[in-house]
Amino acid sequence: MFMGFRGGLAHVNVVQSIVFAGMSGSALADAASSGKLMQRMMTRDGKYTASFAAALTAASSVIGPIIPPSIPMVIYALVSDTSIGYLFLGGVIPGLLIGIAQMAYISAVARRRNFPVEKPVPLRDIPRITWDAFPALMMPVILFGCLYSGITTPTEAAALAAFYALLVSAILYRGVTWRSVYGSLLTSARVTISISILIAAAMVFNHVITVENVPKTLAVMMKGYELTPFSFLLLANMILLVLGCFLEGTTILLVIVPVLLPTAQALGVDPVHFGVVAVVNIMIGLITPPYGLLLFMMVKIAEVSLKDLVREVMPFLGAMIVALALITFIPEIVLFLPKLMGYKG
Repeated sequence: MFMGFRGGLAHVNVVQSIVFAGMSGSALADAASSGKLMQRMMTRDGKYTASFAAALTAASSVIGPIIPPSIPMVIYALVSDTSIGYLFLGGVIPGLLIGIAQMAYISAVARRRNFPVEKPVPLRDIPRITWDAFPALMMPVILFGCLYSGITTPTEAAALAAFYALLVSAILYRGVTWRSVYGSLLTSARVTISISILIAAAMVFNHVITVENVPKTLAVMMKGYELTPFSFLLLANMILLVLGCFLEGTTILLVIVPVLLPTAQALGVDPVHFGVVAVVNIMIGLITPPYGLLLFMMVKIAEVSLKDLVREVMPFLGAMIVALALITFIPEIVLFLPKLMGYKG
């Protein structure tokens, strides 16, 4: 669909992240699963620089936990006693809006940076290509079917999909050897260990924040101001964006968000709206220096310098903050689908 556009492969990167968003519910999982493949496709023959491709994958992976299913939204629902179903519905349009914002930036810079125009696929070849790709296209069907039917847990569905992918690659496409399987396991182990070390360091920092009573100090500070709903949301965004630079997302949801919730409720801020805004803020934090987990992951996957990656990711960050502003101050972007399904607010 995007092959006739300048920068079409970059647009495809965003779209595949939106598709993956409906499978995993985790930004790190989305980046780890498709990052290596998209990096190789985008940098082949010098089409895109390695740092731009890595920045785009990091930025588009943020969409994963905003479009349902979403692990952070489940955590927010637990701490706020909000309906998970309405939270999931509330995340659909904001997730698509962030994807549109990223694609708008790609379109804006495509001509200036001379992004390639991919050769369009002739219509007569589409049935053959679809038939050849049919076994691979069935993997999301299996994953979605197991996930939404309740036959398996998300972890079991992921394992089943990985086993299916291995069978299809080895038996039908004959593109996998024992040597390549060993190499894939080795690469996965290295990426997993890198992420685990980063999370372990984040948890140590989170412990320091808790011991020093930062949440209590924050609560006292907010009580000292006479806030309107607008000013509260603005202040909450600033706090969550700054904390996202340093803290792991789960800790923000479990420690900081409960501090903000009573004020939000007292001011009449809708809990579903506030939950989606909080999750979007936390996801943006994953690509915000100096401590963005997705940045460090893509440095490892793409083998680029952190300095170059941060430089390329900053414009995407700007586009996403514009989308965040719209989501924050136009509540209907979040609440339209929940109200359509009976949410009373």
